[in-house]
Amino acid sequence: MKRTHLPLNALRVYDAAARHLSFTRAADELAVTPAAVGQQIRALEDVLGVVLFRRTSKGLELTDEGMAGLDALRDGFLKFEESVQAMQAGQASSKYSIAVPREFYAQWLAPKLAAFRNENPDITVLLTSDENADFTESNLDIAIRLVDGAGDLEGVQLIEGCKVCVKAPGAPDDWISWPTYEAPQGERVVLSVGNAGQVLSSALAGIGRAYLPMPLVEEAIANGKLELVGEPSECRQAYWLLAPRPQWRQKKVKALVEFLTR
Repeated sequence: MKRTHLPLNALRVYDAAARHLSFTRAADELAVTPAAVGQQIRALEDVLGVVLFRRTSKGLELTDEGMAGLDALRDGFLKFEESVQAMQAGQASSKYSIAVPREFYAQWLAPKLAAFRNENPDITVLLTSDENADFTESNLDIAIRLVDGAGDLEGVQLIEGCKVCVKAPGAPDDWISWPTYEAPQGERVVLSVGNAGQVLSSALAGIGRAYLPMPLVEEAIANGKLELVGEPSECRQAYWLLAPRPQWRQKKVKALVEFLTR
């Protein structure tokens, strides 16, 4: 059967513009200019012979014709993703590719992976410390990130969000600050770092006090290397296990998720 030539790039642009109802935000997502998005949309409208968007006083709107094919298009893109997953032989059922922060791996995930391997001795695991790595480019199965929700991905929260202020015994009350949990306004910051692992090492070294997620400091508190300053507090950020929907449907991913969330 002869297949109709599909303008896949233009359809991808159309999907992004329809989700955001903005050529500018679609351009940001696709790393192109708004003009390029508009050009792709106009070319697609010419090919299809319909108008997909209209501009109103409230902004961009989909036409009835634009709405009509959207669900089927998104189902089609999902099928493409599943097809790519099926063709990635390197991601066999016995191999896991996981992006996880070093400090969370050391304090929480490593012992659980060891237990999982005891039950599944044939599996192998490839780790990357960049939890924000691109799933497609890095050929990832799952990622674990400190975020306030799953966003556009499928996800499950591994641990309740809880932050604590800690410092080493005898350390000064100066602050170590980092982007996720910044030091309180007006306090003296003596060290600014980029991630939780650097904060943890700095606090253990006695540089000052800092806010950190509870899972990262439980062991250090228990063995006396760190002490609590004040009471723990709930917070929006928590460690989530995340993956695009095609990965989430894989049997091996389901097995690991089920184990980690028992």
